[in-house]
Amino acid sequence: MNVVIAGGGVIGLATAWRAQQRGLSVTVVDPAPASKASHVSAGMLPPGNEQLYDQPKLLALYLASRDLYPSFAAELEEFAPSGYRRDGVLDAAFDYDALHTLDHQFAFQEDLGIAVEKVTAEDVARLQPAFAPALGGLLSPDDGAVDPRVLTASLQTALKKLGGTVLRERVVRVDGHTVILGDGSAVPFDRLVLAAGCWTHHIEGLPKGAIPEIRPVKGQILRLHSDPPLLNLTARALSKGSSLYLVPRLDGELVIGATYEERGYDEVVTAAGTGQLLARAADVLPGVGNLRFAEMSASLRPGSPDDLPVIGPTNVPDVFLASGHFRMGVQLSPVTAEAMAGYLTDTAVPNPAVPFSPLRFG
Repeated sequence: MNVVIAGGGVIGLATAWRAQQRGLSVTVVDPAPASKASHVSAGMLPPGNEQLYDQPKLLALYLASRDLYPSFAAELEEFAPSGYRRDGVLDAAFDYDALHTLDHQFAFQEDLGIAVEKVTAEDVARLQPAFAPALGGLLSPDDGAVDPRVLTASLQTALKKLGGTVLRERVVRVDGHTVILGDGSAVPFDRLVLAAGCWTHHIEGLPKGAIPEIRPVKGQILRLHSDPPLLNLTARALSKGSSLYLVPRLDGELVIGATYEERGYDEVVTAAGTGQLLARAADVLPGVGNLRFAEMSASLRPGSPDDLPVIGPTNVPDVFLASGHFRMGVQLSPVTAEAMAGYLTDTAVPNPAVPFSPLRFG
């Protein structure tokens, strides 16, 4: 069976890899694979977040993907480094409201059976000596992070070694069982997966309403560098009613994010965004101003009409959708890939993925 995947971000590439493993012939079409939201993402893999507290179906999907990550990364390591780290996530509270928030998170994780321990202010200072004085925190030893740039490169390597193809073009239109590319060429398919993030619903040729509108949500992320690394562990710093995530890489890079902006298809990096992240980081990392500036980047996260992922068959025969993962594309890539491989091969689909069918939009 010939499968075309429109979109080469982490979701499209993970789906392509799993589908190729299942014996399908896969072609990914993307003018610049892994260059959009996946490229900018920090890749934090926390034990959970506030978005999951009142979303039981999303929580089940998230936990299924969390359980899959170690084996998903281990399989990729057979082809190339995956960029996966499972050495813990530290949540640190810098005011009393944040400390209360972490009490709620502690109970939430304990109820789910996710390993977590309360740590004192002294423990936080020991775990992250570069931090300003904190009031306490939580340590989740079984969680961590992945470098999405390494991950997507590994997925492309694995796909190609298994016989898959990546075409650096853009799908502009669907015409029956053929996609028309930006250069005018045509690629036939038996099944088509639309995974082009917030550009997915711009693909022409499908019936009106077949694809829900996936809106762009802008996020800006700062990358700094030091030698040796400033932080030891992936961390979230909670203060003043918000959470700042800090993701260190082994090479000394520190990823700090992120902003949240409803600004349409604006991908401009702004001085305000840079200043906001630097100011927030300086509150919890007094030495951050001495780090070398590496990069400031912006991306467009794909948000569905209900802000939940859209995974599965559409009402158009042989056309499938994998998009709308919003802020959790990297976290949900293993379970999405498993689900899409199941749909494409008419085999079992992980139960937590079933509620996220595109057909819920009517």
